[in-house]
Amino acid sequence: MYQLGHVGVALLAYAPLGMAVAFAGSETLAVVGGLVCVSLSTLPDCDHDLPLLEHRGLTHTVGFAVLVGAVLAVAAAVFVLDSGSFTTDPIVPFAFVVGTLSILSHLLADAITPMGIRPFRPLSSYHYTADLTPAANPIANYALLAVGVCVTGVWVGLVTALS
Repeated sequence: MYQLGHVGVALLAYAPLGMAVAFAGSETLAVVGGLVCVSLSTLPDCDHDLPLLEHRGLTHTVGFAVLVGAVLAVAAAVFVLDSGSFTTDPIVPFAFVVGTLSILSHLLADAITPMGIRPFRPLSSYHYTADLTPAANPIANYALLAVGVCVTGVWVGLVTALS
């Protein structure tokens, strides 16, 4: 998929988590998490610009998703927490989940294209594809964006109405 499609899938994937965090009383954290998730949603495509990396290679794996989540968790611990503790503040695991979810949303969006993904490389080279639409299909990309925005809007409306 292209950038707009990835943003839509990231919004769709993050919406339930964002709603749960907002209902728990951390509306600001929910919004920041959503912004981070959307911002990282196209990170795997950095392989277009980096020499020696094939497109939809290592940056399109579950391992890369976990790595991004871990880096975000460490960043949260270092820059956000006063104590630096990985276990006492929920922001560290939240950062891990947001980082990992963002990359996994990218993989999900790419898995619907004919090119598909090999998400468990180097352990398995099994190719996953739903072969639903080419990545360059503007209708599919705008549709994914629209669905993500609509679902996010519904969750925001629910949180606002019930808070």
